[in-house]
Amino acid sequence: MFEEAGGRLYRWVLSPLWRGRLRAARSACFLSPSSLTYNLMVVYSPLTESEVDRAFQALTDVTRRDILRRTIQGGQSVSGLAMHYSMSFAAVQKHVAVLERAALVTKERRGREQIVHANRPTLGKVAALIDSYEQLWIARADRISEILATEREEPE
Repeated sequence: MFEEAGGRLYRWVLSPLWRGRLRAARSACFLSPSSLTYNLMVVYSPLTESEVDRAFQALTDVTRRDILRRTIQGGQSVSGLAMHYSMSFAAVQKHVAVLERAALVTKERRGREQIVHANRPTLGKVAALIDSYEQLWIARADRISEILATEREEPE
């Protein structure tokens, strides 16, 4: 279930338990909106869903992460990158192409060489998204700790 508020799209996620209760309540023709517990996960991203998918898919491979690390340190030619890996030049080119489609790197032609540079604006957006998820999960873990501490303090 999606809801738009303040120019942001919020996704409301029902747990499987509540989905079953919701179906049962609808079929019985009584549904009190206050009886449902929603789990709201709001993470603002300057990237579109497809951009996020492409970026994370590109980062799943260890070779691509290493190529990205090397290009962050400074622009490198594709042939220079290929020397660091026990794979063909064409394979390294394909890895660079995946990173380029995800907008994590850019290529610049200098004579016969293609120089690969890290795309810092996109990397900043991906880092901000990851930081948002980190803060969200830290807050959730803290909340779980608070709930568990409260349950331990209450006598049964």
